[in-house]
Amino acid sequence: MSELTSHTTTVEGLTLHWTEIGSGDPVLLLHGWPTSAFLYRNVMPHIAAAGRRAIALDLPGFGKSDKPLDASYSFRFYDRHLSGFLDALELEQTGLVVHDLGGPVGLHWMVGHPDRVSALGLLNTIVQTKQSWAVVAFMLALRIPGLRGLTVSPWGLEMAMKIGTHSPGGSAPEVVAGVQAPFVEKDARKALIKSIAGLHPKGFETFAAAMPSLTIPVCMVYGTGDRILPDVPRVFPRLAAELGLPADRVHALDGCGHFLQEDKPDEVGRLLGAFFGETRSGAPIP
Repeated sequence: MSELTSHTTTVEGLTLHWTEIGSGDPVLLLHGWPTSAFLYRNVMPHIAAAGRRAIALDLPGFGKSDKPLDASYSFRFYDRHLSGFLDALELEQTGLVVHDLGGPVGLHWMVGHPDRVSALGLLNTIVQTKQSWAVVAFMLALRIPGLRGLTVSPWGLEMAMKIGTHSPGGSAPEVVAGVQAPFVEKDARKALIKSIAGLHPKGFETFAAAMPSLTIPVCMVYGTGDRILPDVPRVFPRLAAELGLPADRVHALDGCGHFLQEDKPDEVGRLLGAFFGETRSGAPIP
């Protein structure tokens, strides 16, 4: 198995960073707040082993990608950069995996560009318009001076990983350091605040309304002990029923929190690898 490689490209004047491994039909993995492609480092090899090219992008404002303070970080902003990123890689279509903030961002883009997504993997993320008390409290914290700065501080990012994981390894020093590293500079932390504040409620309505009528293959893998998005264990099964997903496409992981890629990376990777292996070009029809 080859190693993860690191790359950059430019979209609308912004440098975007991504990592990748493998070959074949691509699978684009989108992280959430406050993480980056780093979150998928132990998941991606399993997808590559299934005959796919796993690509994890650092969204604008995150990881090693540029973090402009004058950007809107709106749904349209992310839409343009996702399309531009795939165009830069000359990819017309891709599988898609979304987590946390990467869900609203990726799903909104997908609804506007349905021909560009071949299959969808949903990890712990937001798929509905009505938000939980935890999300409301988090958004409020980002609006209050003092509390806002604490939330994006090194301590705040460490607390996010501790709250969002259940296993000791999920918030190990090397994991916390990997999450903190992109936000050492004050301006980077300011961009982290802006990265979520620009998402308008109508954008959530746009993709949420389309979710129950998806026709592409969908797989759900989610931690049942999510303390950051505590409604996921209730919302995901309901959406799965609306989509008529078979049991082997819905995986509830006990003893696993919001950052399931850190709690159980190998299990998450194997499940996603099996799904995207089945849905790659030329794969036998199950």
